[in-house]
Amino acid sequence: MNTNNLLQAGIFIVVLLALAVPVAGYITRVLDGRSRVVRLFAPLENLLYRVAGVDPSAEMNWKRYALVAISFNVLGVGFLYVLLRIQGWLPANPQSFGAMTPDGAFNTAVSFVTNTNWQDYTPEQTVSYLTQMLGLTVQNFLSAATGIVVVIALIRGFARHSAQTIGNFWVDLTRTTLYILVPMAAIVAALLMSQGMIQNFKSYQDVPTLQTTTYAAPKLDAQGNPVKDAKGNPVTVDTKATTQTLAMGPVASQEAIKMLGTNGGGFFNANSAHPYENPTPFSNFVEMLAILIIPAALCLVFGNVVGDRRQGVAVLAVMTIAFAVAVGVELSAEQAGNPMLASLNVDQHASAMQAGGNMEGKETRFGIAQTGIFVVATTAASCGAVNAMHDSLTPLGGLVPMLFIQLGEVIFGGVGSGLYGMLVFALLAVFVAGLMIGRTPEYVGKKIESFEMKMVAIVVLLTPMLVLLGTSIAVLADAGKAGIANPGAHGFSEILYAFSSAANNNGSAFAGLSVNTPFYNWLLGIAMWFGRFGTIVPVLAIAGSLASKKRIAVTGGTLPTHGPLFVVLLLGTVLLVGALTYVPALALGPGVEHLIMMGVH
Repeated sequence: MNTNNLLQAGIFIVVLLALAVPVAGYITRVLDGRSRVVRLFAPLENLLYRVAGVDPSAEMNWKRYALVAISFNVLGVGFLYVLLRIQGWLPANPQSFGAMTPDGAFNTAVSFVTNTNWQDYTPEQTVSYLTQMLGLTVQNFLSAATGIVVVIALIRGFARHSAQTIGNFWVDLTRTTLYILVPMAAIVAALLMSQGMIQNFKSYQDVPTLQTTTYAAPKLDAQGNPVKDAKGNPVTVDTKATTQTLAMGPVASQEAIKMLGTNGGGFFNANSAHPYENPTPFSNFVEMLAILIIPAALCLVFGNVVGDRRQGVAVLAVMTIAFAVAVGVELSAEQAGNPMLASLNVDQHASAMQAGGNMEGKETRFGIAQTGIFVVATTAASCGAVNAMHDSLTPLGGLVPMLFIQLGEVIFGGVGSGLYGMLVFALLAVFVAGLMIGRTPEYVGKKIESFEMKMVAIVVLLTPMLVLLGTSIAVLADAGKAGIANPGAHGFSEILYAFSSAANNNGSAFAGLSVNTPFYNWLLGIAMWFGRFGTIVPVLAIAGSLASKKRIAVTGGTLPTHGPLFVVLLLGTVLLVGALTYVPALALGPGVEHLIMMGVH
């Protein structure tokens, strides 16, 4: 890794941490109602409650909170599914896109509601402007808000004592959306538009190209079927192209919340590699910051609310250390390139390209540094936005994002989901430490007992089960193997990445795998749903249990959970659980690929 890579990575981390402090202060004030913004828009907030028939003063126990959260998101899946199926009859569809298939609509609806935003279709050729705005963008806000309100409920569980409630889901959802996500998205959208990102409702534009392109196109008969010669081979005719169709649409508004909400669903198929979705290096930097700013700030919010800022700083330190190390490995792997190409003289272009690092699948506008940081950021969070082709990463370069996803995306993680995942690991860490010293484990003044550990076990084990079981089914079933374009170790990596991304609600992919089939649409959709709400329910159960407990006084035997020792313990717990769960599968995929690349047989 060269000096340029180090400098860009260092600047990004410093700016991220510097911005996290004021954002955390703002979120904390919003949660307790002290923000001026809350007081200014209180009439609008109260009007929304009256229209919806919500009593904002009525709090919920964890069971009702979970039931309401799941019911609300089930309705979201139903609404988005119907919208995708009938978009051909709705307005704001200048390209006259028709209905999505039943399995594709199911997969897409579940994907956006669960904050996964997995896209196995080409957005600019599939979904209308109305679907983008009323369906996908709205769910970008609501799915992000759901993750935030769940972690807010968990934080209240730590902060309260002898309480039977953890808040009101509707109040938390409204305030999170109205005061946090909407204004921040407006700011980010304005910054992106200043860089040239489009925001319009125009029909797609046909523009003349600078030069004429000639290509061989299949000859069609009067019925539109390909014509074949006497030997059965397709007949082609030389065709000239003098124009190119440029997709238009309300891109900046979706892009802003796509990043801030760690959603990841792109307006265009090329996602953040598309010049309309990521025009400049500065817009790339803004997008990376937008991915991680709320997850980083929520760590400090945790410390603020529980009354001990050191607790939040310790959690943030764990995330930052792991992120920095991963960026270093990623950039080193991509800068080194493929030694097999560098040693060959048969392809001078490939050899020259690899001499400057692995630029395969990357935008030259961003280079290895901004691409590598983006790769780690989007998979550290449950974002899934990409500014490069992850399928073209080196084996070790691909292992880093895959492992980050498989760890449960707790290294910053999705908005809300990353922090509640990390706090679950913190409970596991203090439980292990308690066993070693023979004391009842405690965390932030609460005893961690059998019920909490049962819920922790569900959270920790559920997504690995979904990933490994889904991968096993796909590599055994003919329908699963049919989508593999790269047989061998890399084909296995593509399937493993797909189920890791779905079950952990990331959404990025090793795109060499063809997944727009009924088999993958249904199976990955199921993995997304249970990966999201199968963990949210036990997290809320933990919140309810902790809220009902009394606060314990700190004694000489209490394990400090805010110092360097706990940072190492927590980081070790996260890595150890991930290693024990996924190392065998990773060895069969990226591990084998790396050995082949290095010439080891």
